[in-house]
Amino acid sequence: MQERRYLTRFAWLSIATAVITIALKASAYLLTGSIGLLSDALESGVNLVTAVLALIILTVAARPPDDEHAYGHDKAEYFSGGVEGTLILIAAGTIIVSAVGSFFNPRPLEQLGVGLGVSVVAALCNWVTSRVLLRAGEEHDSMTLTAGARHLLADVWTSGGVVVAVAIVALTGWQPLDPLIAIAVALLILRSGLHLLRQAISGLMDSSLPPSELAQVINILEKYSSQKVQYHALRTRKSGSRRFVTVHIQVPGAWSVQKGHGLLEEIERDLRQALPPVSVITHLEPVEDPVSWQDIPLNRDA
Repeated sequence: MQERRYLTRFAWLSIATAVITIALKASAYLLTGSIGLLSDALESGVNLVTAVLALIILTVAARPPDDEHAYGHDKAEYFSGGVEGTLILIAAGTIIVSAVGSFFNPRPLEQLGVGLGVSVVAALCNWVTSRVLLRAGEEHDSMTLTAGARHLLADVWTSGGVVVAVAIVALTGWQPLDPLIAIAVALLILRSGLHLLRQAISGLMDSSLPPSELAQVINILEKYSSQKVQYHALRTRKSGSRRFVTVHIQVPGAWSVQKGHGLLEEIERDLRQALPPVSVITHLEPVEDPVSWQDIPLNRDA
């Protein structure tokens, strides 16, 4: 849990970066009057809200299990992804409304050189922070940090597109290109928001472990399988960074409790070493008893 509390440092980094980029991008918009740059500034506003939310969520997720939450608080990270995805969708809608209005009532852009320079500096800030968050998110298996990193990285690409588009407007004088680029940015943001929502919903629905991790679990179980030892009723799920595995192990009924228990301890040890952190629950059954085979379906009737 101490390791999870350490992750809040990255949330503070996100907050600081969001405040800086909002100031820079808002300045770029005020200098130029570009709707494209305004759309970029609005997305940074979403970044600030989600960074504050990430700080709260990471603090909650780091709490140890208690009487009311015996499995811990890791699943709180999925709420962060869901809220962030929703806010991104709202930001995308706001950008589209502003862009449509600007398309029918365009106004000349001003001080483009300074405005674009400021926007480039803001994009560089986001890029550096996104790389730090992505590395930390992958290392600590944190959906909150990974989602924040991907969002910031998408922001970098959209900022680049906006800068190029506004530069083209400056060179050609074709004003409608500015709101059109803003709409394109909004559609990219919309895609990012939908992706985050799908991830959050998948986590809240207790989906099984990813195929690569599930294959590791099966390989370990197969290592212990033989004519005498079999397994079934394997169930897996993931909550934040923590994995959960339950499985029924069948052994000869003539085995002593101590011998069966020793086998389960070996299996659980291998699973904990392969996929930390993981909570493993095993159930011992006599292989000769027909009742032992009635729980193969995922939902066993009582």
